[in-house]
Amino acid sequence: MTGFSSQVMSQIDRAIEILKKGGIVAYPTDTVYGLGADAFNIEAIKRIYAVKQRPVTIPLPVLLADSNKLQDIAVVTDLAWRLIERFWPGGLTLVLKRRDTLPDIITAGGNTVAVRVPGHSMPISLIRGLGRPIIGTSANISGKPNPLTAGEVEEQLDAKLDLIVDGGRCPGGIESTVVDVTGESPLILRAGIIPEAEINKACRKIRRR
Repeated sequence: MTGFSSQVMSQIDRAIEILKKGGIVAYPTDTVYGLGADAFNIEAIKRIYAVKQRPVTIPLPVLLADSNKLQDIAVVTDLAWRLIERFWPGGLTLVLKRRDTLPDIITAGGNTVAVRVPGHSMPISLIRGLGRPIIGTSANISGKPNPLTAGEVEEQLDAKLDLIVDGGRCPGGIESTVVDVTGESPLILRAGIIPEAEINKACRKIRRR
């Protein structure tokens, strides 16, 4: 948690305790404010869907502190490792075949999961403090603007959350690039901050929908 003020560190400690008890918190990331819960707590995940008014047919992304525990929740191919070594932490979300350890609600019953290691110390601190992956969806009502400040989160979701960790303004900007690596070559599902040319350079071959 190096670099945080004592006040923010106190909020992080409180957020970790809330996550351990099955609560949900909002926190800053390298793009926008995120909404998080223990990725293995089904009741907490249900709350996230309800708070965001998000259809349960739409999967939720998962955040990790690093790649060390990735194989606990997903099947990681050589292709995925090449991209991980090049772009994590940062703006790359990988879609991988899930393992049965993950609750079905996260993947909407599907056989894949979207995973990222963010390039921001706040979610990394929360994940490490909890000791498990967290949900990494934006802290807004579905269809409404993504919040860049704690105040903007408060305007949309305050009464429905257990805590908003105020870590200052997020940079916003371009979303993460989403790449499906379940096949022999990468399939870009969403263009984002990492250009296709960089993905291509790392993998040499790209599929297109």
